[in-house]
Amino acid sequence: MKSYDVAVIGSGPGGYVAAIRCAQLGLKTAIIEKYATLGGTCLNVGCIPSKALLDSSHHYEDAVKHFEEHGIDIPGEIKVNLEKMISRKQAVVDQTTGGIDFLMKKNNIDVYHGLGSFKDATHITIEGDDATEIEAKNTIIATGSKPANLPFIELDKERIITSTEALKLKEIPKHMIVIGGGVIGLELGQVYRRLGAEVTIIEYMDRIIPTMDSGLSKELNKVFKKAKFSVEVSHKVKSVERKGDEVIVKAENKKGEDVEFKGDYCLVSVGRKPYTDGLNAEAAGVKLDDRGRVEVNDHLQTAVKNIYAIGDVVKGAMLAHKAEEEGVFVAETIAGQKPHIDYNLIPGVVYTWPEVAAVGKTEEQLKEAGVEYKTGQFPMRALGRSRASMDIDGFVKILADKKTDEILGVHMIGARAADLIAEGVVAMEYRASAEDIARMSHAHPTYTEAIKEAALAATEDRALHV
Repeated sequence: MKSYDVAVIGSGPGGYVAAIRCAQLGLKTAIIEKYATLGGTCLNVGCIPSKALLDSSHHYEDAVKHFEEHGIDIPGEIKVNLEKMISRKQAVVDQTTGGIDFLMKKNNIDVYHGLGSFKDATHITIEGDDATEIEAKNTIIATGSKPANLPFIELDKERIITSTEALKLKEIPKHMIVIGGGVIGLELGQVYRRLGAEVTIIEYMDRIIPTMDSGLSKELNKVFKKAKFSVEVSHKVKSVERKGDEVIVKAENKKGEDVEFKGDYCLVSVGRKPYTDGLNAEAAGVKLDDRGRVEVNDHLQTAVKNIYAIGDVVKGAMLAHKAEEEGVFVAETIAGQKPHIDYNLIPGVVYTWPEVAAVGKTEEQLKEAGVEYKTGQFPMRALGRSRASMDIDGFVKILADKKTDEILGVHMIGARAADLIAEGVVAMEYRASAEDIARMSHAHPTYTEAIKEAALAATEDRALHV
């Protein structure tokens, strides 16, 4: 039986990063993956493939709607080759997961393919092509999550689907009904809207992206309505039924009236739930909470001192980069270091176009906590760079402490917001004030100038270009 300092169960962003950091710190490490390819949900059926389709569909939309204005004439009809688009997406996935294989070899990490289950707190059985057992002084549970569902919805994975099936459809839907106005539903809804599908978003809460700052929700809603999405908020879905190639969704609107939606596909994107099937956690003494998450303390340690858990399987935001930070944190903890994570500074991103990104507190949270704050906001359309690229939707908003001027939150919607938010994270990590950013030189013309201008607006309302 092989023995390891650390065994990692699950090879998503949290798991494989934890394994690499453990190996870097001189720990003999193994990683166990249930599926044939490494990378977990994110690389195989989540973050990476969805971005590939978002980019491809964005190119198509630009070609159809904007090339002419740029002086680019394409004779004949511009057509979507969905099969090729899906195939390119898969090539991106294959290349990316292959990169993880390389990183495991480079760092001398032993890879086991099969279902990892605890025999006890220091032994793990692996059921794959060849059943085997390993011993581990420490184990990191990184088994991730899977799409959640509503109890009355029967997913047939053909017409009533999750994000996994939506990434590999064989045809462009005529009318896609999306249940859930969060990140996944909006991103995949936008992919198929660009390709010509009619798209209806049904959201239980009173706004889309309900966990983000309400200003971002309002602006994205405006963009989606302009793109002719049907956005139905404050709707409680009551049933989803398939009849042949038609899907019928019945819901109750905010007035309490029954309403009905008919389409040929229904994407159920109501969040994700922790995945621990087959882990046999109880054999090791690991406890789960009432939502199926692995219970951990502030050191991400379970009830068993040599077993840790990270990522989607524990409390907190289900984000790949949050899982990565936790993977490094646990590896360094096992090695005897004293790492830290500030969960307030883990950014959230929606990869629609315009992109939406945020870090820190929202206005709603600051009001609820009774914190006195000031706001600086700057519209993207006032930037020369935005006008040059024709990406004029959106804004940057900075929230700062009214007395100290320390930045408490950065919220943005606009072109490349997913990349721009890193400036807000860096600023807040170093406890910067709005004036600190306002006095930094930002290259012209760039989208980042909106951050400087929002900081100027938060500093005595002195934005220069609005």
